[in-house]
Amino acid sequence: MAHSSTDQLQQSIGYVFRQPRLLDEALTHSSHVNEAKDKGGKDNERLEFLGDAVLALIVSEYLADSFPDCAEGELSKLKARLVSETSLATAARRLDLGSRLRLGRGEELTQGREKSSLLANTLEAIIAAIYLDGGLEPARAFTLRTFAQDLQDLRDAEEPAGLQDYKTRLQEWCQKRFETLPQYVTVREFGPDHQKTFEVELTIRGNVIGVGVGRSKKEAEQMAAKQALTAAADS
Repeated sequence: MAHSSTDQLQQSIGYVFRQPRLLDEALTHSSHVNEAKDKGGKDNERLEFLGDAVLALIVSEYLADSFPDCAEGELSKLKARLVSETSLATAARRLDLGSRLRLGRGEELTQGREKSSLLANTLEAIIAAIYLDGGLEPARAFTLRTFAQDLQDLRDAEEPAGLQDYKTRLQEWCQKRFETLPQYVTVREFGPDHQKTFEVELTIRGNVIGVGVGRSKKEAEQMAAKQALTAAADS
C-alpha cells in the first residue's frame, strides 16, 4: 500500500498507528492473500472477528449509559440497529474505505469495493486494529466519532421509555394549579461534543422546583419535569 494513502486514511479516521501493519491487515481481503505470491500475508478476518466484539462492547456501554431507563430488550433492539451491516457499510463509505481495500482480481471484477458486507467487515477490522494498537480508549473514540450522527438520531428518536409525557403532565398540572406554564433553563453543559451532558432547571413563577440532567436538552427537561411531578405528588 502506498504510504501517502495510509497517511491520508489515518488522517480521516483520526488515529495514527504505532504499528501500521495492523491497518494494512485490516484493509486486506482474503481474496488478495489467496492470489498473492506472498503466502505470509494476513487477511482481515481475524481482526473482523475481534472488531465485532469490541464494537458490541463500546455500543452496549454507550446505550446502557445513555438510556438508563430502557429495558434490556429495548437496548438490544437499538444496538442491533446501530451495528447492522447497513449502518456499518454506510459509515465505511463515509470514510471511503472501499477505495483503500486490497482485493483479489475476482473481487475486483465483481465490484467488491461496493459490497456492503465487505465494507462492514472492513470497518470492524479497523476498530480491532485501533484496539490492538492503542487500547480501548482510542477504539471507543473512533467508534463514537464514526457513529456520532447515528447516535444523535437514536437519542432524538428514542427518548428513554416512559419519559415522553412528564413535560405534558407537568404543563397540565401547572395550568390547573397556577394558571401559568413552567420555564426550562439550561444552566450547564459539560463533556466532549460527542457525549455532552446537559443540566436544566425548571422554574414555576421564578421558583426552581426541578433539576434534570440528560444527554440532550430534551431529555434533561423531561428529567426535571419528572422530579417536579414527584415533588408535587409528595406535597
